[in-house]
Amino acid sequence: MRESTGEAIVLPALDGATLATDGLDADQVAERIAAGLTNFQPTPPSRSFWHILRTNLFTLLNTIVIGSAVLLLLLGQWQDALFGLAALGNALIGVVQEYRSKRALDRLALFNAPHARVLRAGVVREIAMADVVQDDVIVLHTGDLVPADAVVLLSEGLEIDESLLTGESAPAEKPVGDEVTSGSTVVAGKGNARVVRVGADSFVSRLTADVKRFSLVDSELRNSVNRVLRWISVALFPLMVIVINGQMQAAGGWGEAIASGAWRHASVGAIASVVAMIPLGLVLMTSIAFAAGAVRLGRQSVLIHELAAVEGLARVDVVCFDKTGTLTEGEIVFDSAHEFETPAGSDWRQVLAWFAADENANATTRSLRGDFPLAGELHPSATVPFSSSRRWSAVTFDGAAARGLWVLGSPDEVVGAQLAENQPAMQLAARLAATGHRTLVLAHSVQPMTAEQAAHDLLPETLRPAVIVSLGEKLRPTAARTLAYLVEQGVALRVLSGDDPHTVAAVARRAGLNWEGDGYDARNLPHDPQLLAAIMERYSVFGRVTPSQKKRMVIALQSSGHVVAMTGDGVNDAPAVKQADIGIAMGSGSAATRAVSRIVLLDSDFAHLPGIIREGRQVIANVERVSMLFLTKTAYAVLLSVVFGALLWEFPFLPRQLSASDGLTIGIPAFFLALMPNSRRYTPGFLRRSLTFAIPSGVTVALVVIAVNVYARAAGRYSAGAVHTGSMIALSLVALWVLLILARPLDLRRAALVLAMYVGVAGVLIVPFIRDFFGFAVPPAPLFLMSLAAGALGSVVVELVHRYLERRRPDDHGGAFWSH
Repeated sequence: MRESTGEAIVLPALDGATLATDGLDADQVAERIAAGLTNFQPTPPSRSFWHILRTNLFTLLNTIVIGSAVLLLLLGQWQDALFGLAALGNALIGVVQEYRSKRALDRLALFNAPHARVLRAGVVREIAMADVVQDDVIVLHTGDLVPADAVVLLSEGLEIDESLLTGESAPAEKPVGDEVTSGSTVVAGKGNARVVRVGADSFVSRLTADVKRFSLVDSELRNSVNRVLRWISVALFPLMVIVINGQMQAAGGWGEAIASGAWRHASVGAIASVVAMIPLGLVLMTSIAFAAGAVRLGRQSVLIHELAAVEGLARVDVVCFDKTGTLTEGEIVFDSAHEFETPAGSDWRQVLAWFAADENANATTRSLRGDFPLAGELHPSATVPFSSSRRWSAVTFDGAAARGLWVLGSPDEVVGAQLAENQPAMQLAARLAATGHRTLVLAHSVQPMTAEQAAHDLLPETLRPAVIVSLGEKLRPTAARTLAYLVEQGVALRVLSGDDPHTVAAVARRAGLNWEGDGYDARNLPHDPQLLAAIMERYSVFGRVTPSQKKRMVIALQSSGHVVAMTGDGVNDAPAVKQADIGIAMGSGSAATRAVSRIVLLDSDFAHLPGIIREGRQVIANVERVSMLFLTKTAYAVLLSVVFGALLWEFPFLPRQLSASDGLTIGIPAFFLALMPNSRRYTPGFLRRSLTFAIPSGVTVALVVIAVNVYARAAGRYSAGAVHTGSMIALSLVALWVLLILARPLDLRRAALVLAMYVGVAGVLIVPFIRDFFGFAVPPAPLFLMSLAAGALGSVVVELVHRYLERRRPDDHGGAFWSH
């Protein structure tokens, strides 16, 4: 990192000619490293340990809880300060879990980080992007991410896609002297460029920081949890006033309580009620669920750039993907060649070999290398490199073996609009495409391409098809199973491919996609966003899709209310991957696409998608389930605090007793429930559903406890310890029934968990030394039976409310919206 010393950095002048041919030497590189002129990114890729510690520990609610614990310690009530240890333990678990997840994800990100090629001492070397220095000569090829701002020294059809930076979808040609910007990508041609700005001075540092930073993306879960915490924070202080006043009045009034020392006992009750209202573990469990999901996916070769993206996976209802690399293995193999009209004396096989051997050839053309080896030398007099926008490349030869202009590319683009005599070739290409084959046409013209035609991507009208080349793609063995799972889960599929619509439709059918007829030709897509959105709803298979159209198609789906995942590997997929709600990049794809994605499939296997969606659904369903436990507790704690404070009654629990209750009915089971399998489909409305269940359940718990205390006060003969125990029995019975409902459907693990909590509550109340520690007492038989009856009645009420809500708001399974 560059450090300012107050003095200008002066480096020896460089010889331009030597730099262009040899790049920097070792001494010159060392000088720039010493001067801090490296491409090191000062913004860390993820949150620091201090940031993690601060966000987990130093919150308003934690401050209140820990402050309350310290106050109890000062009052000599160390047993009642146990909840402070629970708060610290929660924060510590969150810090450790999140830091471990951060380190695991950082290691994956480092392993998957893009590299740069530089020319040094006459040799092309591959180095980390951070090791690029100012004045380095970077070597650019198709698919490369530009690592730093640079000026072009050599350009051979160099085209740069700057859409991620400028929003302009059309690639820009970059002749010698033009500047290329870090964060942009090479889509055609090749070139060398001299780095003029590095590190914090270049675009790439901001771009990389944005896409690599551990960030809490906009998510319904986090927003809802934070909203609840804000509500509690706002309500906490007026409630504290009511509670503290009520406890003091219950102790004989403020003056009497202070004079007699009863204020100490009143303060303990006040603290108990305040702490009970705070859902201590809710944020922790949400973070743990996110982090654990990301780490589990990491073990499956899935890199999560942003933890909250795990939640987004559960909300995806449309997945867009290319045919190549997803349905097929991505390897293109030569199938057959069909000769039409080749010039006498010309060797079209060697022309194909030249196109295949060209270093600027795309993956489709490179697949011909094994079947068409370059045997002799052909000397081109002019070339036009391949471009994804025009979908063809051209070369002119002067030698007798291949004299004239040769164009290789998509049949539609090369000869589709030409004379009627080309129709037999077009018909053959269509028949081959209908069988799932990819087709290329090698066309010839004795008339060369003029400079004006080359400048405007125009082909001579004299082009005639010489050979139709048929290529095949091997279908992934897992493709059919993957698509079937997605369809079964209610996820709509959209195949967006640059290939012939007939080919795309045929491959999609082979992979099991239920689609009849040809794919939609994207060249006919309307520009009007509303019309485009309507077409995206009706059709599932699209061919001849351009890079800019992919992004527009994603936007159209989003405008219809869909949550869209977009998979991609090539440079042309990067804008759409970035636009999607969840961008998924293939590990073998371009650096640019990986950089802007939220998720990277490191082994490029599309079959991971069902597992990713399952993981996302497990996270969001479990957090929803756990939130209902915590919010139920908050609801009954608020109601108890208000009622007992308003009636000037002593709060029915000591802090240590609430710690026991919370741990057994909420804290311990929540930890396990947050990590258990759960495949419930996601539907929006997380907070509404949680509160709809939690509020009536919490009110029921509070009414049960109030009923026990009304009975005890009416009887007038029970000790405080006995009343506390009776309240604990009633509360625990209803709270554990809430846990039982939320743990459904019960399997062996969930049943064992619920049973263990029942045993735990019984142990706290029965085992003498545990009972004495928590301040419980054996209640008299009438109070005990009253507590059991109230708890049983409350459990019935909670069950009836649950069944009513189940009937009123069924999800797409036709059952309870939290139980699947």
